[in-house]
Amino acid sequence: RSFPFISAMVNNGSVSYDHGRDGRSSELGGCSAEIRNRDHDTYLAVRYSRGRLTVMIDVDDKNEWKECIDIGGVRLPTGYFFGASAATGDLSDNHDIISMKLYQLMVEHTPEEENLDWTKIEPSVNLLKSPKDNIDDPTGNFRGTPLTGWKVFLLLLCALLGIVVCAVVGAVVFQKRQERNKRFY
Repeated sequence: RSFPFISAMVNNGSVSYDHGRDGRSSELGGCSAEIRNRDHDTYLAVRYSRGRLTVMIDVDDKNEWKECIDIGGVRLPTGYFFGASAATGDLSDNHDIISMKLYQLMVEHTPEEENLDWTKIEPSVNLLKSPKDNIDDPTGNFRGTPLTGWKVFLLLLCALLGIVVCAVVGAVVFQKRQERNKRFY
Protein backbone atom coordinates (compact mmCIF):
# COMPACT_ATOMS: atom_id res chain seq x y z
CA ARG A 1 0.00 0.00 0.00
CA SER A 2 1.11 3.53 -0.53
CA PHE A 3 0.57 6.38 1.87
CA PRO A 4 -1.41 8.51 2.60
CA PHE A 5 -3.94 5.73 3.08
CA ILE A 6 -7.57 6.15 4.09
CA SER A 7 -8.96 3.28 6.14
CA ALA A 8 -12.15 2.54 8.06
CA MET A 9 -12.73 0.56 11.20
CA VAL A 10 -15.77 -0.04 13.39
CA ASN A 11 -15.09 -0.39 17.08
CA ASN A 12 -17.23 -1.00 20.13
CA GLY A 13 -14.36 -0.16 22.50
CA SER A 14 -13.02 -3.71 22.66
CA VAL A 15 -10.57 -3.44 19.74
CA SER A 16 -7.36 -1.48 20.05
CA TYR A 17 -5.72 0.28 17.13
CA ASP A 18 -2.38 -1.34 16.28
CA HIS A 19 -0.13 1.66 15.57
CA GLY A 20 2.83 -0.56 14.67
CA ARG A 21 0.91 -2.03 11.73
CA ASP A 22 -1.09 1.10 10.88
CA GLY A 23 -4.34 -0.46 12.09
CA ARG A 24 -4.16 -3.24 9.50
CA SER A 25 -5.66 -5.87 11.84
CA SER A 26 -8.85 -3.85 12.45
CA GLU A 27 -9.17 -2.31 8.99
CA LEU A 28 -12.39 -3.03 7.09
CA GLY A 29 -11.29 -1.42 3.87
CA GLY A 30 -9.35 1.47 2.48
CA CYS A 31 -7.60 3.13 -0.41
CA SER A 32 -4.55 5.23 -1.15
CA ALA A 33 -5.19 8.92 -1.73
CA GLU A 34 -2.56 11.32 -3.04
CA ILE A 35 -3.59 14.31 -0.96
CA ARG A 36 -0.23 15.79 -0.01
CA ASN A 37 0.98 19.14 -1.35
CA ARG A 38 -2.07 19.88 -3.48
CA ASP A 39 -2.81 23.42 -4.67
CA HIS A 40 -6.52 22.81 -4.20
CA ASP A 41 -8.87 21.40 -1.60
CA THR A 42 -9.47 17.67 -1.41
CA TYR A 43 -12.80 16.20 -0.40
CA LEU A 44 -13.96 13.13 1.46
CA ALA A 45 -17.57 11.99 1.58
CA VAL A 46 -18.70 9.49 4.22
CA ARG A 47 -22.17 8.01 3.91
CA TYR A 48 -23.88 5.54 6.19
CA SER A 49 -27.30 4.37 5.07
CA ARG A 50 -29.23 1.14 5.64
CA GLY A 51 -26.21 -0.70 7.05
CA ARG A 52 -23.81 0.32 4.28
CA LEU A 53 -20.74 2.47 4.92
CA THR A 54 -19.40 4.22 1.82
CA VAL A 55 -16.39 6.52 1.60
CA MET A 56 -15.69 8.46 -1.59
CA ILE A 57 -12.90 10.91 -2.40
CA ASP A 58 -12.28 13.78 -4.79
CA VAL A 59 -8.56 14.59 -4.69
CA ASP A 60 -8.17 15.97 -8.23
CA ASP A 61 -10.57 18.93 -7.83
CA LYS A 62 -12.60 17.72 -10.82
CA ASN A 63 -15.85 17.19 -8.90
CA GLU A 64 -15.57 13.50 -9.78
CA TRP A 65 -16.04 11.15 -6.84
CA LYS A 66 -14.04 7.93 -6.71
CA GLU A 67 -15.11 5.06 -4.48
CA CYS A 68 -12.66 4.32 -1.70
CA ILE A 69 -14.57 2.08 0.70
CA ASP A 70 -17.91 0.30 0.38
CA ILE A 71 -18.84 -2.08 3.21
CA GLY A 72 -22.21 -3.64 3.92
CA GLY A 73 -23.43 -5.12 7.18
CA VAL A 74 -22.31 -2.18 9.33
CA ARG A 75 -24.37 -1.46 12.45
CA LEU A 76 -23.83 1.94 14.06
CA PRO A 77 -25.84 3.41 16.93
CA THR A 78 -27.01 6.99 17.19
CA GLY A 79 -25.57 9.36 19.77
CA TYR A 80 -21.89 8.68 19.11
CA PHE A 81 -19.07 10.70 17.56
CA PHE A 82 -17.35 10.94 14.19
CA GLY A 83 -13.55 10.91 14.37
CA ALA A 84 -10.67 11.60 11.99
CA SER A 85 -6.97 11.09 12.62
CA ALA A 86 -3.78 11.61 10.68
CA ALA A 87 -1.68 9.49 13.03
CA THR A 88 -0.31 6.10 12.09
CA GLY A 89 2.57 3.97 13.36
CA ASP A 90 5.71 6.10 13.19
CA LEU A 91 4.25 8.78 10.96
CA SER A 92 1.82 11.56 11.50
CA ASP A 93 0.58 14.17 9.11
CA ASN A 94 -1.03 17.58 9.41
CA HIS A 95 -4.46 17.88 7.79
CA ASP A 96 -6.66 20.92 8.06
CA ILE A 97 -10.32 20.02 8.23
CA ILE A 98 -11.86 23.18 6.82
CA SER A 99 -15.46 22.14 7.25
CA MET A 100 -17.74 19.22 7.97
CA LYS A 101 -21.26 19.04 6.69
CA LEU A 102 -23.55 16.47 8.27
CA TYR A 103 -26.92 15.53 6.85
CA GLN A 104 -29.60 13.20 8.08
CA LEU A 105 -30.78 10.95 5.28
CA MET A 106 -34.48 10.26 5.10
CA VAL A 107 -34.78 6.51 4.60
CA GLU A 108 -37.83 4.27 4.83
CA HIS A 109 -37.51 1.75 7.64
CA THR A 110 -39.04 -1.68 7.99
CA PRO A 111 -41.44 -2.18 10.94
CA GLU A 112 -38.65 -4.01 12.85
CA GLU A 113 -36.28 -1.09 12.29
CA GLU A 114 -38.92 1.43 13.40
CA ASN A 115 -39.30 -0.28 16.78
CA LEU A 116 -35.54 -0.61 17.33
CA ASP A 117 -33.82 1.64 19.87
CA TRP A 118 -30.86 2.85 17.77
CA THR A 119 -29.07 4.27 20.83
CA LYS A 120 -28.60 0.77 22.26
CA ILE A 121 -27.16 -0.94 19.16
CA GLU A 122 -23.65 -2.34 19.60
CA PRO A 123 -21.27 -1.01 16.89
CA SER A 124 -20.42 -4.02 14.73
CA VAL A 125 -19.90 -5.36 11.23
CA ASN A 126 -21.53 -8.53 9.95
CA LEU A 127 -19.03 -9.98 7.49
CA LEU A 128 -18.83 -13.52 6.23
CA LYS A 129 -15.25 -12.88 5.17
CA SER A 130 -13.15 -9.79 5.68
CA PRO A 131 -12.77 -7.65 2.53
CA LYS A 132 -9.05 -7.40 3.30
CA ASP A 133 -6.67 -10.14 4.28
CA ASN A 134 -5.78 -8.49 7.56
CA ILE A 135 -4.15 -11.48 9.19
CA ASP A 136 -0.68 -12.76 8.39
CA ASP A 137 -0.73 -16.07 6.55
CA PRO A 138 0.17 -18.80 9.09
CA THR A 139 1.89 -20.84 6.35
CA GLY A 140 4.55 -18.14 6.05
CA ASN A 141 3.65 -17.04 2.56
CA PHE A 142 4.37 -13.48 1.53
CA ARG A 143 0.75 -12.91 0.53
CA GLY A 144 -0.83 -9.71 1.76
CA THR A 145 2.23 -8.33 3.55
CA PRO A 146 4.94 -6.03 2.25
CA LEU A 147 8.38 -7.39 1.50
CA THR A 148 10.50 -6.10 4.36
CA GLY A 149 13.93 -6.85 5.81
CA TRP A 150 14.04 -10.59 6.44
CA LYS A 151 11.56 -11.44 3.72
CA VAL A 152 13.67 -9.67 1.08
CA PHE A 153 16.79 -11.37 2.41
CA LEU A 154 15.17 -14.81 2.34
CA LEU A 155 13.74 -14.21 -1.13
CA LEU A 156 17.16 -13.18 -2.47
CA LEU A 157 18.83 -16.12 -0.72
CA CYS A 158 16.37 -18.57 -2.28
CA ALA A 159 16.86 -16.99 -5.71
CA LEU A 160 20.66 -17.23 -5.33
CA LEU A 161 20.42 -20.88 -4.22
CA GLY A 162 18.15 -21.61 -7.19
CA ILE A 163 20.67 -20.07 -9.59
CA VAL A 164 23.53 -22.08 -8.03
CA VAL A 165 21.54 -25.34 -8.27
CA CYS A 166 20.68 -24.63 -11.91
CA ALA A 167 24.34 -23.86 -12.68
CA VAL A 168 25.54 -27.11 -11.03
CA VAL A 169 22.91 -29.20 -12.83
CA GLY A 170 23.81 -27.49 -16.12
CA ALA A 171 27.52 -28.16 -15.60
CA VAL A 172 26.91 -31.86 -14.83
CA VAL A 173 24.70 -32.27 -17.90
CA PHE A 174 27.27 -30.48 -20.08
CA GLN A 175 30.08 -32.70 -18.74
CA LYS A 176 28.07 -35.88 -19.37
CA ARG A 177 27.40 -34.80 -22.97
CA GLN A 178 31.11 -34.09 -23.53
CA GLU A 179 32.04 -37.57 -22.25
CA ARG A 180 29.41 -39.20 -24.47
CA ASN A 181 30.66 -37.28 -27.52
CA LYS A 182 34.29 -38.38 -26.86
CA ARG A 183 33.32 -42.10 -26.95
CA PHE A 184 32.09 -41.93 -30.54
CA TYR A 185 35.37 -40.55 -32.01
